[in-house]
Amino acid sequence: MIEITESFDREKWENFVSSHPEGNIFQTCAMADVYRSTKNYEPISLAALEKESGEILAVLQAVIIRDAPGLVGSISSRSIINGGPLFVEGKKGLEALEKLLSYYEKFLNNRAIYTQVRNLWDTENSKKNLNSLGYEYEPHLNYLIKLDRPEKEIWGDIHKPRRKGINRAEKVGIEVRKIKNRDEIKDCYKIIEETYKNVRLPLADISLLESAYDRLSDSGNIDFYLAILEGDVVGSRVVLKYKGLVHDWYAGSKQEINYVNEAVVWHMLSEYAGKEKVFDFGGAGHPDKPYGVREFKKRFGGEEVNFGRYEKIHDRSKKELLNLGFKAYKKLNLARVL
Repeated sequence: MIEITESFDREKWENFVSSHPEGNIFQTCAMADVYRSTKNYEPISLAALEKESGEILAVLQAVIIRDAPGLVGSISSRSIINGGPLFVEGKKGLEALEKLLSYYEKFLNNRAIYTQVRNLWDTENSKKNLNSLGYEYEPHLNYLIKLDRPEKEIWGDIHKPRRKGINRAEKVGIEVRKIKNRDEIKDCYKIIEETYKNVRLPLADISLLESAYDRLSDSGNIDFYLAILEGDVVGSRVVLKYKGLVHDWYAGSKQEINYVNEAVVWHMLSEYAGKEKVFDFGGAGHPDKPYGVREFKKRFGGEEVNFGRYEKIHDRSKKELLNLGFKAYKKLNLARVL
């Protein structure tokens, strides 16, 4: 018999994620701790257990995100499941998956307008199960770069125009380094915030990066990078690391300075070459919709994959209101820029 619980043994959960073929940082207890200390973030952690033995059959780590507290938060809340749910192979695992998601929706109790499942691997084996529960699939591209090889091979795969950009960044004097202390998160965040405003996208509070630094730095699961030109910070990037997978999490650069992103990405690739397994570019949008940085990511020569996403709307009227609000937000910020 399968039992769903929010009270579980933390060590058993972490071991399950660590030993799972698709185990990733977003499904760890450590990431739940990060979310718990982030403003307007609320983690949900649920496990499916074999009642008799207590064996974990599946886990689900989600986070409810609100753009603000109060009324604004209630009409902007969404639940994101990154890299999950994780479940054991076979019929028992699929049964646990269905029970886990059914319980999750009751547990959610109208706290989110919709749920989005962001896949980090192919989910063909569970697609029917997710569809039967009302989760609709849509394509979503990404680029993966193999890191477990010499730096020279990685360089050889990068398209010529991108290599030129990297060389020009070096010539103009852009230097890339990791942050030296917690205080430099402010510099990192400031650049990311500026970038998100330019493209008119909402951004998590700085407490997300501060909490991630506090909880993931000692274990080596996170790196913060700064790009410096003539003493000024002109770019930043934050990556998460777990079991050889380097996930490109947040990035930003000054619009008026060229080749910053080329410099930072190449610095990271060369640093991780031969030490980690895969660099995950963090998504490249729907293949049939414009996505500004897709070409940038593509020209680093990684493998194009289409693992897609699933979405289930829990409150359709609020979802329509959220979409209208997002369009208004983008127009308002565009007006400010102009």
